[in-house]
Amino acid sequence: MSSSIQKDCVATILKFLEDHNFKETAHTLERESGLFFNLEYFEELALKGEWNEAEKYISGFTKFEDNKLHEYGKAVEILNNDLKVFAQHNSEWYKEMVLLITVDDFRKHASLSKYGDTRSARASILREIKKAIKENPVFLGKFRVLALNSLRVSNLQI
Repeated sequence: MSSSIQKDCVATILKFLEDHNFKETAHTLERESGLFFNLEYFEELALKGEWNEAEKYISGFTKFEDNKLHEYGKAVEILNNDLKVFAQHNSEWYKEMVLLITVDDFRKHASLSKYGDTRSARASILREIKKAIKENPVFLGKFRVLALNSLRVSNLQI
């Protein structure tokens, strides 16, 4: 099946699923096909703090290796080479940075639990994430815009 036909077919199925309120199934198809990225859905997950689900969704479109800005090794290198100078002035602050880079879930760290208004913090972080997603060539042509003729989809009704 040609890529164009496959993309049209998936788009038609997604429209059908949405029209019949099968939202989770639609998002699963988006993720598994990797053809259409629903930025609004991703934003909804992030604003609700459902980071695991957001990460699972975005993993259908890009892999860790595709995003050199997020490499753990690079973070450690920066910490060792560029930020070590801060250890001389404030060793506690430096230890805190090391701890945050090495923990599995930094959101549970005591010093970050008092961050304040969670919704505002998430919205701020999300603006940066959305910018990075829109600039990432992996997502080029995958942003979901379903402008299908509803007559086409109505032919699929059960």
